[in-house]
Amino acid sequence: MARRKILTDEQIARLPARTSAYPDPELAGHYLRVRPTGRKVFCVVARDPNGKQIWHTIGGTDLYSVAEAREAARGAIKAIKTGGNRDGVETFEDVAGQWVRRHVEKNGLISAPDIKSYLSRILIPAWGGREFVSIRRSDVAKLMDEVEDASGVIAADYVLSIIRGICNWYATRHDDYSSPVVKGMRRSNPKARARARIVEDDELRELWAAAEANGVFGAFVRVALLTGQRREKILAMRWGDIKGGEWHIPTAKREKGTAGSLVLSEAALEIINAQPRFASNPYVFAGTGANPIGGMSKRKAAFDKRARIPGWTIHDLRRTARSLMSRAGVRPDIAERVLGHAIKGVEGVYDRHQYRKEKAHALNALAGLIENILRPETAKVHRLRD
Repeated sequence: MARRKILTDEQIARLPARTSAYPDPELAGHYLRVRPTGRKVFCVVARDPNGKQIWHTIGGTDLYSVAEAREAARGAIKAIKTGGNRDGVETFEDVAGQWVRRHVEKNGLISAPDIKSYLSRILIPAWGGREFVSIRRSDVAKLMDEVEDASGVIAADYVLSIIRGICNWYATRHDDYSSPVVKGMRRSNPKARARARIVEDDELRELWAAAEANGVFGAFVRVALLTGQRREKILAMRWGDIKGGEWHIPTAKREKGTAGSLVLSEAALEIINAQPRFASNPYVFAGTGANPIGGMSKRKAAFDKRARIPGWTIHDLRRTARSLMSRAGVRPDIAERVLGHAIKGVEGVYDRHQYRKEKAHALNALAGLIENILRPETAKVHRLRD
């Protein structure tokens, strides 16, 4: 007679961290799911009265023994099959998953990858199986302390913004819930944190010389200076986005501002066209596989050993490009459109002109000024016509 399989707490504790699901031999429809992070969660699957398959999370192994989970699972399976209330205790992981699906993904938030990363790395491991409404202000503060100590105040504030978003969303759907997040919990002041640094002329010459000798990352740096675009936009540049010297910049859903399309300067096109093309990779700044270059922090650290410019960031290149356009005589409203900033007020609502030629002139003026800075002995004045 074959030995009957069982699922015990001791067996569960020894299971390796990898994506997998283990059926409970003692209760059909009851499963243990294991995540790559090592987190182990009990859940059930059954069909509702309409025949729709429903998955429901019971909770993590840190909260339930297999016997306790099995008891809760029986009630949940019965509730699913009869169309009854199966919610029971809503865990943080339950609510966070609903928020991601019904708010983040539904609205196409461009911050979705970062949100999901913080949830999987920090929030779910900390609170995943905990009853959502049991999370108090002191719990939020304690978690922020841990994140700040490990990763700094910026990361702690980002975690707070995710928690606030989840709690506020939950409050709109439940009568008696109050968010534990209140004003004053931030660890930093965004206004005080705002940078004013630009790359000065001597630094620009040093930066450019280092970039010319630094392969694909150096090309990225020079294109960032010559276009003033956000890092993510430049990294996402595909060969198919550039047609006849014009870069058509994809716009994500809910994105507040974008340059739309830019007729690039000859200097920018020369750098772009010098990049190698791969049949398997559509990106101008190609990385491994079919992806753009990654590991920007490590690439910049290696680059800094050559450039030796103190305290600069990649975003400073965007601020520098904007300042140089003003110095070259570009109208402020045109420079803002080149950078892709949303135009506010009545002008932003009613002025639907694309400013294609004006932005092209602005980028030519920027390229001309950079050329003058790099080679002051042969300087030529490049200014826009009035």
